Amino acid sequence: MKFFIGNWKMFGVPKSINILHKINFFISKDKNRNKYRAIITPPYTLIESYSKYFRRKKIIIGSQNCYKKDPFSSNTAAVSPYMIRKVGATYTIIGHSDNRAEGDSNTDLKSKVELALKNKLKIIYCIGENKTQKINKKTFTVLKNQIVKVLNRKLKSNNIIIAYEPIWSIGTGKIPNNKDLLKTAIFIKKVVKKVFGKTLPVIYGGSVDENNVKMFKEIKEIDGFLIGGASKSAKKFIDIIKNYYR
Repeated sequence: MKFFIGNWKMFGVPKSINILHKINFFISKDKNRNKYRAIITPPYTLIESYSKYFRRKKIIIGSQNCYKKDPFSSNTAAVSPYMIRKVGATYTIIGHSDNRAEGDSNTDLKSKVELALKNKLKIIYCIGENKTQKINKKTFTVLKNQIVKVLNRKLKSNNIIIAYEPIWSIGTGKIPNNKDLLKTAIFIKKVVKKVFGKTLPVIYGGSVDENNVKMFKEIKEIDGFLIGGASKSAKKFIDIIKNYYR
């Protein structure tokens, strides 16, 4: 099973559901539809209405983050895993570089992962190195720490996807070459296997578009994509899926 996950970030109003209508219509007719899962993570404001509409359709709705406490607290503007699940989200992204940069520590992320799983949310757990770490050849050290300091064998591993998002690639148009990405994907699966005793799906995120997705098809260790800007366009998101299976 492959995953095509759209991260809308700070984008979308109620009428943006038209983007999902087009994607859903395409998937319902696509001969490859049983080979992949399409997940969209809109802002918190849209989760309830979108998840209700797409409950029995081809798109799964998730959240872009969740808070580290549950179910309720006095933290202004915080949204707990319990609250997210209650409005219909099935997945949640945890550990995105945006949130790490805003202060999410490994301790925070560990709490988020545990509470999300407790509330039967499936997790897209993001890891990735920045430009300086890459230049200094610290990529593998950084990725290993981000995995082992947050994830552990007691967790329900069947509900976790690892998303490798090199920070230097996000929104820049720069992507790793095939050789480097293959090595990194193999390394991640090796570390994950040591933690859980088995491998988990590893997806790639960072400047994925309808043109470069064909290149990623050659890397069998990549189980899908976390798609940013291109997921805000029905045509681009659909073209990514089309071109991957072409």
